[in-house]
Amino acid sequence: MGKRDELIAKYADDLKNKCKVTPDMALLTKVTIGCGPSIYDNDAATVAASDSAELERVKTNFLIKKLGLKDGPNLMEGINAVIDTYGRSERQKFRAVVYYMLTKHFSKEGAYK
Repeated sequence: MGKRDELIAKYADDLKNKCKVTPDMALLTKVTIGCGPSIYDNDAATVAASDSAELERVKTNFLIKKLGLKDGPNLMEGINAVIDTYGRSERQKFRAVVYYMLTKHFSKEGAYK
């Protein structure tokens, strides 16, 4: 099992146990691959939910650029809903898990076909 497969298994575990979501493993794999090398960097692999600049980057770089959503207040509402599901007190929020839940939240699975 490669390093990426180990990380995908860890992300699936977070989805099941922390977010109470049954992961679509094919989509989770595609989202993880889409994150590129950032998943191997301890700092880049996580989302700092308390940093408004970081959440703005998630909105711009992921929701608008990757998923093709139009900017509006609903985007930040979606990000906050995902952070609440993950658990605000959860210190380590993996980027791939947050992106996966955002993809599901906005029903944009087609971006990963």
